[in-house]
Amino acid sequence: MQHIEPYYNWRHLYIAEEDEHSPFFGTEHSEFEYSQTVYNYYVHPQWDAFGSENIYMKVIYVDYDTNYAIIELLGEWNDAIANDVMYLKRNIIDLMLRQGIKKYLFIAENVLSFYADDESYYEEWYEELEGEGWITIMNLPHPSLEEFLESRIKDYLRFEQLDNWRTYKPHDLFTLIDNKRLLD
Repeated sequence: MQHIEPYYNWRHLYIAEEDEHSPFFGTEHSEFEYSQTVYNYYVHPQWDAFGSENIYMKVIYVDYDTNYAIIELLGEWNDAIANDVMYLKRNIIDLMLRQGIKKYLFIAENVLSFYADDESYYEEWYEELEGEGWITIMNLPHPSLEEFLESRIKDYLRFEQLDNWRTYKPHDLFTLIDNKRLLD
């Protein structure tokens, strides 16, 4: 896990640590000190902690004019024991909603497992989007995707697979996902 870095090819377009509206504004990362873990495995120091012990994120792009964010995840998403969605909702999403962000694309190819629990935070988040936004989780590994689809929260989320997402520019990726939602 320590070798899995957040996607960095859009850093010339957006850096969360330099965005004064970002929950991670002013965050400094070490390139050499590995201190964060998922269980006993160190994660690359470029990942951002948001309160959860086993899942980390990187806000890799935000567009305040079009009101969307692209966020990459790493680790285990565990609502059953750790209530990870509560940390995500309260520490990140609530702040982004206040900045007008209504469309969320989570790149989750490094979410190794998912354990569902109560859907109340997902429902609250969905209602706060007021029909103007969406939550999409992209590229979940098959076992994690199955867990999501078996839970009640699938009513609030959309799932996509797009293996070549790194070949897109951020706005092109957003447009592709947004247009798919319009076609459904």
